[in-house]
Amino acid sequence: MQGRSIVEALRAELFPADLPSEALSALGQIAALRELGDGDCLFREGDRAEFLFVIEAGSLLVKKRTEDEQEMEMRDMGPGEIGGLTSMYVDKTRSATLIARGPAKVITFPRAAFHSVLAEHPALSRALLAILGQKVRSKTAQVATLLARTGRDPREIVAFFDTRPYDRAAFEARMPADLRARYFEVRLGPATAALARGFPIVCAFVNDELSAKVIEELASFGTRLLAMRCAGYNNVDLEAAKRSGIEVVRVPAYSPHAVAEHAAALILTLNRKVHRAYNRVRDGNFSLNGLVGFDLFGRTAGLVGLGKIGRCLATILRGFGMRVLAHDLKPDPAFAESSGVVFAGLDELFATSDVVSLHAPLTRETHHLVDAARLARMRPGAMLINTSRGGLVDTAALVEALKSGQLGAAGLDVYEEESDYFFQDRSDRAIADDVLARLMTFPNVVVTSHQAFLTADALDNIAETTLANVRSFRDGARGAALVNRVGSG
Repeated sequence: MQGRSIVEALRAELFPADLPSEALSALGQIAALRELGDGDCLFREGDRAEFLFVIEAGSLLVKKRTEDEQEMEMRDMGPGEIGGLTSMYVDKTRSATLIARGPAKVITFPRAAFHSVLAEHPALSRALLAILGQKVRSKTAQVATLLARTGRDPREIVAFFDTRPYDRAAFEARMPADLRARYFEVRLGPATAALARGFPIVCAFVNDELSAKVIEELASFGTRLLAMRCAGYNNVDLEAAKRSGIEVVRVPAYSPHAVAEHAAALILTLNRKVHRAYNRVRDGNFSLNGLVGFDLFGRTAGLVGLGKIGRCLATILRGFGMRVLAHDLKPDPAFAESSGVVFAGLDELFATSDVVSLHAPLTRETHHLVDAARLARMRPGAMLINTSRGGLVDTAALVEALKSGQLGAAGLDVYEEESDYFFQDRSDRAIADDVLARLMTFPNVVVTSHQAFLTADALDNIAETTLANVRSFRDGARGAALVNRVGSG
């Protein structure tokens, strides 16, 4: 029955009606039907090309790597499309990665068996030549489409980099009728900056590379506004932007509650060993050994930075009955009095807190704020939480403090070398970063991939503020008139 269904699918989706039934039957004998779930990978770029394939049902996303190893979405392949033809005749590796978009069915033909069938049935070779001709015409049409983009919709003035489906959904829900955007999955950097050619506005994210080289290249392409859809901008060379005449704006606050609540989640997870208990019971282990935590009530939390996020977390922790110390360059006595927060120096805060949570920006002064010396000053067995910027913590020193037992636990939503890993699926590859790999071996460490901001509310706020920044610039605002301009105070 399966052989007959495959033959019927080939006849309906791919081959002409006059192809002899014997040839189709021979193909059916060597074919296999693969059923893929949403997100399943048929093969990855660089894999050996071992089979020809035809899509029977569903859709597969074609992705290719750029020179800097970023993956770019190219197009979708649908029912009736054939792939791997050239690989059947030349020993080569796959030139792209194919990922199922929802359930999909793919018919595959092993290379060696396929050669044998072709030798026995010359009519198949003629049919495949016709299919190859259609593919060439299709490719020509795609090239023509790319060339025609120079005359794109005049409303399409923003190029988004490092985007994911949740980004696009949030921005499209807020996109005004007089504005259009082009979304790129790849990160912005030297190898991908050319994609911004002709776009006056570029929207970037936390791990995009906005070095002087990239900024100058963007300026040469006509970019005049860099809209960061995040609060941080330590990855932007502001001096280069100023020299190049590019304004830089950001989203100073999107949902401080989202980040503060994630910090609280990390505290609770580590304290009550939720991550370990979750894995245990799934293996049928209901032992409580090693899961002892402590009451947060009556303990001391130290917050480094008391901006909007720090204040939200202070309120949450005060709700747990914790004593809250805070250090901030601009103390607010009124907030401290109303919330019960006590301001303290950094040394006192680190030495007396059971939990220390970081909420400071990354600057030259705060880089490796938490180093070996500061970790040594912490109360033995204390917990460190970082949902701010990875560079605030010297990760190598953190590993040593965990190994010695000086630090009791660490909850990290950020990592100083995260750009090579975070926001990507690297589950099929080994972690080459030895420090990160070692960090993740500790049972008293929880690492999340920069997801503290990731709530529907925050995404909507990011889209709303970013698009307001874009519209303001498009409508003529410059300099201090740009409300969220970096450097405007």
